[in-house]
Amino acid sequence: MTPQYSMRRGATTATMASWSRNRNTVRHETKGLGSFSNGVIVMMLVVIMGLIYVAQGTQATNYDYELSAVEDEIAELEAKKEDLAVEKARLTSIAASENSEVANAMENAGVDGYAR
Repeated sequence: MTPQYSMRRGATTATMASWSRNRNTVRHETKGLGSFSNGVIVMMLVVIMGLIYVAQGTQATNYDYELSAVEDEIAELEAKKEDLAVEKARLTSIAASENSEVANAMENAGVDGYAR
């Protein structure tokens, strides 16, 4: 009696011909990761995403500090500009009064005496 071989799904006649009696024809399947390993991987991903989130938040805070420093500098320069505008107006009024005919016609003030 000749042995009967049954073809499994996906097997070709060439692979069936290479099988013979007393040969190991078992296919070993690899196991996937366990539940503990999957949990560890998920936790690592959560930690990495958290670190990225914190890094982005810190970067935004640094931009806020830089923006605040620039705004302070702008306010300081505007205050200096106003002071210079007042100084310019004072100096131009002095120059205008020296060239004025009315101012030239006035007498210089002097000390005549003190009230007793």
